[in-house]
Amino acid sequence: MPRFAANLSMMFTEVPFIERFAAARKAGFDAVEFLFPYDYSTLQIQKQLEQNHLTLALFNTAPGDINAGEWGLSALSRT
Repeated sequence: MPRFAANLSMMFTEVPFIERFAAARKAGFDAVEFLFPYDYSTLQIQKQLEQNHLTLALFNTAPGDINAGEWGLSALSRT
């Protein structure tokens, strides 16, 4: 049986982002993922994951300089 992670950037948008962890758990999800979480500290994210017994499946890294054509390249070294 497939297992899915709730994408908190796309789902439960009726509540603020930080409250979406609890909404995902209440909906029966065991894992979450999200786009660019940089408005929140790692401690805030960790607290929500632990309080709601969720696993972090993935999150997107910063996209880089989109105007320079670097969309999705921020993980590459600039050397």
